[in-house]
Amino acid sequence: MTLTSDLAESTEPATGAASREQVLDTARRARPAARALAGLTTAVKREALHAMADAVVGATDDLLDANAGDVAAGRAAGMGEALLDRLTLTPQRIEAVAAAVRQVATLPDPVGQVLRGTVLPNGLRLSQVRVPLGVLAMVYEARPNVTVDATAIAVASGNAVLLRGSASAIRSNTALVGVLHRAGGAAGLPENFVQLVPGTDRDSVRHLMTARGLVDVIIPRGGAGLINAVVNGSTVPVLETGVGNCHVYLDASADPAKAVAIVVNSKTRRPSVCNAAETLLVHRDRVGDLLPEVAAALHAEGVTLHADPTALAALETVDAGGAVVPAQPADFDTEYLSLDLAVAVVDDLPAAVAHINAHGTGHTEAIVTENLDAATTFTTEVDAAAVIVNASTAFTDGGEFGFGAEIGISTQKLHARGPMGLGELTSSKYVLTGTGQTRDRS
Repeated sequence: MTLTSDLAESTEPATGAASREQVLDTARRARPAARALAGLTTAVKREALHAMADAVVGATDDLLDANAGDVAAGRAAGMGEALLDRLTLTPQRIEAVAAAVRQVATLPDPVGQVLRGTVLPNGLRLSQVRVPLGVLAMVYEARPNVTVDATAIAVASGNAVLLRGSASAIRSNTALVGVLHRAGGAAGLPENFVQLVPGTDRDSVRHLMTARGLVDVIIPRGGAGLINAVVNGSTVPVLETGVGNCHVYLDASADPAKAVAIVVNSKTRRPSVCNAAETLLVHRDRVGDLLPEVAAALHAEGVTLHADPTALAALETVDAGGAVVPAQPADFDTEYLSLDLAVAVVDDLPAAVAHINAHGTGHTEAIVTENLDAATTFTTEVDAAAVIVNASTAFTDGGEFGFGAEIGISTQKLHARGPMGLGELTSSKYVLTGTGQTRDRS
């Protein structure tokens, strides 16, 4: 695995290079912006967020024109449907992005929150207080909505943000950052609170990844290759988001109506996003009745099933109404991001948990069951950022959790795990207040 191959999208045009000094200059400009943002009042930040949301909606026609150029270029270059879907803006998606910014504006400001406090025996007052991280850098693929989400969350948490989207979204991202910068600046945000990182070649990402001391945190958001390349090659601390090989397990006691609705929604609501289900696990006792019913509902949505031998044999005896192909071993480790779903039959709940912990990516795992003990065992033993009982995997989302727009979903275990909202983009400092105390020399 090489950095060159991992950071490349197969459709990414070589539309411009940037020197290391150009990238570092961008980061240098962000430092004073970060200091100014850290001192802004909640009222100023909220006013700016509302202004940016209004400006994004007001610029819908211009944004759609810019995005159409990216989509056309991507389609001409052979970009896959999953990436094209992520790249595409519509009036509805622009409204949704603006709504997420407005929701962020309603959230409690984390900056200055006291996490804990005490009075020490010597009379010193000790407080642990939330503070912004500083300068955030986002490296992400063909998702222009991330441009707005990341900016909104950075502003609300008092951070400056550097955005390095893919070349395939350069027109969309340039237009969006222009709108956000003008609106935020007019509302009182400091110059350079948001900047596009110059260059669309892979070297610009390398320069950003090694800008230690200028960039406080880098957040990769995209496919496994991109994430692994940044994690393995960065000298800047990384907040790692993860890919989503998510499972739905149908337990022996699963209710058929719930099972059908949950599996279909988990897979087909938006197949190209990281919380979409990629594997269906079915208890052996439900292969005869429940699996064909779920398969028929999936086929009605155009889903191709990659079935293990037991599931394949069961589905061959009924008219499931769609494509079923033999599963290969790699299918159970694949994030399809398409209308494909791996299917495996497991002997019992422990086997389902073992399969998930062996093949999952620690993102989101769901169980459909009417058995409380089974639900408790599943939520206790499955190792994932989000574990869901009797609901769709699509609910793992910052907005659905009430966090507003998210910066990403972390599958690591240090600092942040799951959807990362405002609190996850802060650190803390200790504040000691005394009345002249000194420490003895012993």
